[in-house]
Amino acid sequence: MTDTNNRRPIAVTMGDPAGVGPEVTARAWDARRENSLPPFVAIGDAAAISAVWDGPVARVTDMDEVVRAFGDALPVWHLEDSGPLTPGQPTPAGATCALHTLETGIGLTRNQASSALVTGSVSKYALHSIGYTHPGQTEFIAERCGVTATNAVMMLAGPSLRVVPLTVHIPLAEVSERLTTELIVAKARIVARGLRRDFGIETPRIALAGLNPHAGESGQLGGEEERIMAPAVAQLADEGLIIDGPLAADGLFAPAIRERYDALLCAYHDQALAPFKALHFHDGVNLTLGLPIIRTSPDHGTAFNIAGTGTADPGPTIAAIAMAARMALARERSCAPAK
Repeated sequence: MTDTNNRRPIAVTMGDPAGVGPEVTARAWDARRENSLPPFVAIGDAAAISAVWDGPVARVTDMDEVVRAFGDALPVWHLEDSGPLTPGQPTPAGATCALHTLETGIGLTRNQASSALVTGSVSKYALHSIGYTHPGQTEFIAERCGVTATNAVMMLAGPSLRVVPLTVHIPLAEVSERLTTELIVAKARIVARGLRRDFGIETPRIALAGLNPHAGESGQLGGEEERIMAPAVAQLADEGLIIDGPLAADGLFAPAIRERYDALLCAYHDQALAPFKALHFHDGVNLTLGLPIIRTSPDHGTAFNIAGTGTADPGPTIAAIAMAARMALARERSCAPAK
């Protein structure tokens, strides 16, 4: 185990109890030793674990119990029964449990009982059916942490690449309108701060991908690069940030180029996520910068179609827990008083 083993446990929410969250959380515990995972607690309905896994479980009610139990059993913080449970079949009661699980995980982490929060996948459709109004978990977490949604920045991180989509879940036709100099500057600042504070990178190097082919070809293939992106890069450089761009996106992800940078800012969702998932489909982590807490998440959905079959890959959950532990340690070091 790493030195994070002696630190506060990590809170792992199981997400929707009918999804793959309970299974991959349990299988992550099963693989704890070979992956040097620190102590963590699964939060949710204990029955969701027993429905898909027959390994040892220890019900806990405080974080000291988590540390004591972790070596021999999966610590489970049982919140409530989510009603009759069939893997792959979401219910309103399950969505309610998922929401309460998320609230509990946020509370434990904000109160510093846990060192970081790892969120399991939820069904937005099921949550909206019980009156949930946020677009996703990130916005809910930001609100509970007193952070505006625009200041909570999504990053996808893997062993060889970190990407940030500047615009996220919007139609491609709206990207040019939503992409502004102010947006780029604001998100780049948050990314740079996150790289310093949560990854221990003292002098971050960032690249900005162009929106158009060949980064606009000096205005011949689109004007967003010259009109919107270049002024943002100039302003950030004046502030002392090491940033290049806008650069042609078709070559930016080549190993010899991407390795020069600590993070790549991309104009839209698929410009960031398509190459990222090609490289890190099994070990990519979704994380949120700009929060007062560490929050990571496996980069996949509820996968209701395979829930309960025993075929769900725990790799992304293992990666999310391991990255949360490293980020918590980096933040602790960055906030420590100078000696």
